[in-house]
Formats: sequence, C-alpha cells, structure tokens
Amino acid sequence: MQTSGRRTCPECRGTLRTGEQETVCTECGLVVEADRLDRGPEWRAFDDETRERTGAPLTPARHDMGLSTEIGHDAGVSAGKRRRLTRMRTQHRRASAPSKVARNRREGFGEIWRMTGRLSLPDAIRDRACVLFTSAQEDDLLRGRSIEGIATAAVYAICRIAGISRTLAEVAAVSRVDRGRLKNCYGVLNRAFELETGPIDPAEYLPRFATELGLEADVERRARQLAARATDEGIAAGRNPAGVAGACLYTAAIEADCSLTQREAADVAGVAPATLRETYHRLR
Repeated sequence: MQTSGRRTCPECRGTLRTGEQETVCTECGLVVEADRLDRGPEWRAFDDETRERTGAPLTPARHDMGLSTEIGHDAGVSAGKRRRLTRMRTQHRRASAPSKVARNRREGFGEIWRMTGRLSLPDAIRDRACVLFTSAQEDDLLRGRSIEGIATAAVYAICRIAGISRTLAEVAAVSRVDRGRLKNCYGVLNRAFELETGPIDPAEYLPRFATELGLEADVERRARQLAARATDEGIAAGRNPAGVAGACLYTAAIEADCSLTQREAADVAGVAPATLRETYHRLR
C-alpha cells in the first residue's frame, strides 16, 4: 500500500525497510516482499584449494576430466522426437571422443569403473588406476595388447601399491581377460614404471577369508597370531600371501576343532591345496 508516495505496512501502517532480498516492516516485522533470486556467491568449494562456480569437480577418472555433457532421456516426448534425440545422443557421444586415443581411454576407464565397482574398491583406487592407465597409454604400452588387459593390470597394480588385499584370481574373476594375460600385462606395467609394490601382509586377507568361511572371531584372532609368526620367522617369504593367510586360518581352525577342510580354505585363498598344506606343515 502506498500513501502520499510512501510505502507503508498493510497491517500496522508502519514504515517499510527494503534490504537486499526482503522488504520488512520496521514496526511489526511483517515481510511484505521477498526476492526469489539468491544473489549470493555461487562458489562451491570441493576442497581447501579449488573453488568452482558450477558443476562437478574435475576428475582423472574420466577421459575428458569430467568436462563433457550428456543428453539425457525423456520419456514424455513423442516417438519422432525420441528418435531424433537418440541420433543426437549418438553423434554427441562420437564427438566427445573424436580421436582413437580418446576412445581407447574412454573404453579403458569404463572397464576400470566396472571392475572397481565389482570389487568394492574406494574411489581413490579407481582414480589412481585411471591415472596409471593414462600413463601406460602415453608410453605406448597398449600397442599389441588389449585395453581390457592393461585396465585390469592397472587395477591390480594400484591394489598392490595401496596394500589392499585383492588376489590375482579375484581381480581376474571380474575382468574380461584370463589370469595369464593379466599377469603378462601387470609385468609390463611393473617393468615400465618400476611400481612400488611391496609384499602384502597375509594378515590383510584374514578378515575377508574368515567371513567367507564362517569362522568365529577367536579363530581369526589365532590366525592373526600365526600370520605374524609366519612373517617374523620367514615362513611367508616368497609365498603367496593369500595362501599363507588360508593356511593360518586352517591351522587355527584345526586347533579350535572347527570343521574346515583344506580344500575349502584353499578355494577361498585361490591356491592349490598342496600349496596350503606345505605352509600348514611349516606352521605346525
């Protein structure tokens, strides 16, 4: 309401005060008008150093660093427009990776995303595996080798570097390449980049193996003591750490009179029963 050119409150006829976003009565506090636009800063802080105005942060886990856009799906359009959007989506996908290098990188990153998801690995491992795949591609290590093989080897190598307990058989099980090709590609990456893949502690495998075998906590606790002893006395030196972990669990289960066979423990560890039996005799 306006009186003699001066705006007043429609409730108490008090004086109105106009701020940046609201017009408020100074007498009763009634909000007469509100600005629907947020005129504040649009900065979004993803970490302590980088500030972006809009969109998701840059990520090395995508072939275009996450800068590309996508044409979404809309079920509420006509059939003709849906076909047109499908053609546009196909052309857009081709344009987002115009070169063979970009297409190979996109395919390799897709494999890494799929495998790290199947193995329940954290995003940091996925990102580091993508960086290693990019380095392998830049060094022309993909020539004569499959993209799936190098991508799988990158995931396994980063797990070894980070000390995450994933066996060669477990990684090969979610891959599209066999175990032999995986070992070959991993050897290529190891020789080319001299990866800092130290030996994995057998104790890292114990919680997961014990859960899969349905063993009690006291059996796992005893197996952890056996694994520490195997490391200190050099029994684990030169042996598959997963096999040593399986032998420790089998030994602890025998001591606790649990019904666990060598075949079951060997299958979980991904080794032959003879390999597990040899470590078991050393522990006994």
